[in-house]
Amino acid sequence: MKTKQNKKTTRVDFTPMVDMMMLLITFFMLCTTLSRPKSMEINMPSNKKDLRDDQQNKVKASQAVTLLLDKDNAIYYYEGIPAIDNLKKTSYGENGLRQILVKKNMAAIQKVKELRRKYESNVSANAFNEKKQRDKFNEELSEIRGGEGTPNVIIKATDEATYNNLIDALDEMQICDIGKYVIVPITDFDKQMIQHLKDKGGAAAPTK
Repeated sequence: MKTKQNKKTTRVDFTPMVDMMMLLITFFMLCTTLSRPKSMEINMPSNKKDLRDDQQNKVKASQAVTLLLDKDNAIYYYEGIPAIDNLKKTSYGENGLRQILVKKNMAAIQKVKELRRKYESNVSANAFNEKKQRDKFNEELSEIRGGEGTPNVIIKATDEATYNNLIDALDEMQICDIGKYVIVPITDFDKQMIQHLKDKGGAAAPTK
């Protein structure tokens, strides 16, 4: 005589999985909120044709610094209006271009340091409040960097300059808190100035 076997059904309880999924979703939402992409601000010249030249360049010539990037990591600069004997040679980094820009922008750099200390001492643990503080910080930072009396930097590059040369120059804009800078094509006169300095055997100008 055959006996009937009792078949047991297998049941998996997925309730703990739901709790774990909710925790994972919450974790990724927080990470997405707190992680912000880092970007580099680049102020490009206006393309509005109805603006006059004097409206596009609001800074006096005495406050303007023009950088000429050339081959072999060479970098030249002049202040104010270009002149054939006004060009000087410097170098990238702390003892070259940075020292020149810091000297021109010292007042704004001090204000930015104070603003950073103020922001860091009042950082909120709440993500919403922290975003409001960050937005206010960026707004005040832009006002300081683009304020009256800050230098206007014009960056030009020859065909022989490398992409890394341009990136290094833009890095110095951020390090020195330069808020008004543009990238424009190099002119024939700029090239003549470079060649004139090379013919004279121009060396790096003292930055102190």
